[in-house]
Amino acid sequence: MLIQNFQEKIRDNKTAILNSDFVIVGGGTAGVCAAITAARKGTKTVLIQDRPVLGGNASSEVRLWILGATSHMGNNNRWAREGGVMDEILVENMYRNKEGNAVIFDTILLEKVMLEENITLLLNTNVYDITKTSDTKIESVIAFCSQNSTTYKVKAPLFCDASGDGIVAFKAGASFRMGAETKEEFGELFAPDKSYGELLGHSMYFYSKRENNPVKYTPPAFALKDITEIPRYKAIGKDDKGCRFWWFEYGGRGDTIHDTEEIKHELWKVIYGVWDYIKNSGEFEDVENHTLEWVGTIPGKRESRRFEGLYMMKQQDVLNQCQFDDAIAHGGWAIDLHPADGIYSELSGCTQWHSKGIYQIPYRSFVSKDIDNLLLAGRIISATHVAFGSTRVMATTGLCGQAVGMAAAICNEKNILPAQILENNRISYLQNELNKTGQSIPNIPIEKTSNLISKAIISASSELQLSQIPFNGDWLPLTTSSAQLLPLISNEKYTFKIKVKAEEKTTITAQLRTSEKTNNYTPEVILETKEISLNKGEQYCTISFDAVLPNEQYGFITFLANNNVSIQTSEERYSGILSVFNGVNKAVSNNGKQTPPDGIGVDTFEFWIPHRRPEGKNIAMEISPALSSFNVANLGNGYVRPSTQTNAWIADTNDAKPSVKVEWDTEQTISEIKLFLDTDYDHPMESTLYGHPESVIPFCIQNYVIKDLNGTVLTSIEENHQTINTIKFKDSITTKGFTIEVAHPSKEIPAAIFEILCS
Repeated sequence: MLIQNFQEKIRDNKTAILNSDFVIVGGGTAGVCAAITAARKGTKTVLIQDRPVLGGNASSEVRLWILGATSHMGNNNRWAREGGVMDEILVENMYRNKEGNAVIFDTILLEKVMLEENITLLLNTNVYDITKTSDTKIESVIAFCSQNSTTYKVKAPLFCDASGDGIVAFKAGASFRMGAETKEEFGELFAPDKSYGELLGHSMYFYSKRENNPVKYTPPAFALKDITEIPRYKAIGKDDKGCRFWWFEYGGRGDTIHDTEEIKHELWKVIYGVWDYIKNSGEFEDVENHTLEWVGTIPGKRESRRFEGLYMMKQQDVLNQCQFDDAIAHGGWAIDLHPADGIYSELSGCTQWHSKGIYQIPYRSFVSKDIDNLLLAGRIISATHVAFGSTRVMATTGLCGQAVGMAAAICNEKNILPAQILENNRISYLQNELNKTGQSIPNIPIEKTSNLISKAIISASSELQLSQIPFNGDWLPLTTSSAQLLPLISNEKYTFKIKVKAEEKTTITAQLRTSEKTNNYTPEVILETKEISLNKGEQYCTISFDAVLPNEQYGFITFLANNNVSIQTSEERYSGILSVFNGVNKAVSNNGKQTPPDGIGVDTFEFWIPHRRPEGKNIAMEISPALSSFNVANLGNGYVRPSTQTNAWIADTNDAKPSVKVEWDTEQTISEIKLFLDTDYDHPMESTLYGHPESVIPFCIQNYVIKDLNGTVLTSIEENHQTINTIKFKDSITTKGFTIEVAHPSKEIPAAIFEILCS
C-alpha cells in the first residue's frame, strides 16, 4: 500500500531523462519513415508521438489514404510511387490489408517501428517545451504523457520536427510563415488572393455500414439543420464514406492551430447533419438499414505553419520540374489548393494543376536556416503556400522523411550538423546512401563504385526480345484514344502490326508520340500520324513509321478514338510496359486534358493514364525490330525502376528455369546481396478504404534461390511480396560469384529484376 500525507508544496510528476542520438517529434508518415531509416543505420532514435497511434492523417483516428506522386493513377507520372521505407510499408499493407482497413494499417506502422531496436517510441506524449544551449541550438525537448503521468526530458545532439504544427521549431524561435505569399514575392502566378483564402482547412470523415435490420437516427441538437448551407450537398452519396468526403473541410479562414477545437465542432455539426439528411430527408432510397459506424474525433489538418529553411520551394520548381544539385526525393502530386471557406464555399472543393512529370525536392528545404541542429519534415518544410499544395501529401512526406532520417544518421556518424552535409560533396554521399535503400532520386543512379556488381561479368539464361505482345486478349473498344507505351531506341524506324475489328468501313488514326523531356510520360510531341483504311470485320493492319525518336526514351503507339473500331489486347504483361488512355479521373481534376486559364504559369497538356488491374491490358501487336532493352546490363546500371527505359533484366517467357549468373575474376568478400524487384511502382497502393485487386503485385518474383558457383545454397526464398529483398550474411562470405534462380511470377508475366546490389 502507498500512503502519502498532505504536503504544502506542489508535487512534481515523475520525470524521466532520456539521452539519444536523434529525436523526432511527430509520428506521422514523415516521422515514422525518418525514424526507421535512421535506426537502421545504427542511430539511437527517440520517436515522440502525441497520439495513441502512429500515422497521423493516415491513422485510424483520421483515416485518410496515403497518396503521393502516383495521384490515384490519374496523372502522367508513370512508375512514380515513392520507394524505400514508404514503399515497404505500403507493399506490406497491401499484402495484409488489401481491403484498406485503417485499424490494420495502424498495426503495420506500429510493428515496423517496434521491430527496430534503435527506436524508443513514446506514444500519447505531447512535447510542449524545449531547452537550448545557445540561441541557435536545441538541447532537449520536454514532453508529458498523460497515460503514465510522466514528464520526459529528451536530450540529443540532433532533432527533427515532424509534428505538423511545428511545435519544436516554433518554441526554438525558428522563422515561419502561415498563409499565402503574394504573386510578387516569388513570381508565383497561381498564388491565391484573399477572396479564395490563404490557408487550407481541416477535414473529418465518417464511416457507415448496412445492418440486417432498420436503424433509426435522431441527430444531436448541434447537427446542421439546413443541408442547403452546404453548396455542394447534391454531391453527397449515401454509400460514400471516409476520405471520399475529403471536401468536408473547414477552418481556412481562422487560425488552423489555435482554433482547431472550434473547427472540430463545426465539422461534427456538418457530419451529423449530413447523416441526418441521408437518413431522414427522403431524398435517398434504401437507407433504412444504414447506420453510422465511426465518426472522426480529431480533425485531419492540412496546413498551419511552414518553417524557413536554406531554400524555399516555389511554384516554378514544381511545374517546371527544376533540377537541384542537392535533390533527395521527388514529388508529383498536383499543386492542390482549396478555398478557405471549405464546405461552405460556392467554389470547387479544390483547384489542382499538374506538372508534366515528377519534380525533384532539395535537401536544403529540410534544414532550418535558424536552428543549427534542427531538421524539418512533413508538411512544415520550407515551401511557399503554392508549392506546399503539392509537397504536403503523405507519401511525399514519407519519402522526404527517409531523407531526413538518413541525413541524421550521417550527421551522427560524422559528428556534423545538418547544413554541413552540403559541404565537401557529402550531399552525393547522402544521395547514394538513400538510393541504395530504394529512394530513386530522379536522374541520380546508384554509384557504380558502391556496387561490387560493377566489377562482375553478368550473364543470364535468357533475355526477353519483345517482337510480339501476343494476340490472346479481349477486344478493347476505341471509345477513348488508347496507346501502348514502349521503350524505344533512338533513331530507329519501327513497324507495328495490330488486329482490329471494325463495325463498318472506316479508318483508324495511328500516331507515334513521345515526350519533350526524356524522363516524362506526357506524349505532347506527335512525331508522325498515319491514317489506315479498314473494312468491316476483323483484320490485321500494319503501321510503319518513318519518324524516329531523337532520344532513347518511351514512345507512345497511339490510336485515336473511333466508336466503330475495337483493338485486340493481350493477356501478357511485362515489367516497364503498359497501355495508357486519354482518360478521365475526376478524383484528381483530370478531365482528359489540363486547360488552365491564361496567366497562372500552368501548362496545357493531355492526360494519358493507365487503367487499374485487372483492367489495363497491353495492346496486342507485333513489333519490328524487336525491343531488346531487357538485358542483364540493366542489373548494375544504378536504376531500380523504369525511367527512359525499363532498366530491368527480363527473362524470356519461354525460359522454363530463368537464372542470372554473377562472376568476378577474383574472389570478393560480400556481406549482403540486395535485390530490387518489381512491385509495380505505377500502382498507388492507397493505404485505406480504396481497396486493391490482389495482395501480391503480379510482377513480383515470389520464389528464388541464390547459390554460389559450387551450387551451395546461400538463401532460398518462397512467397516473397516485397520490393527490396536484402540477404545479409551473418559472417561475410568470400566467393567468385553466385547464381540467382528465379520462378516466373505467372505464365503471363516473365521474371524481372531491376538491380542487384552487392556490398
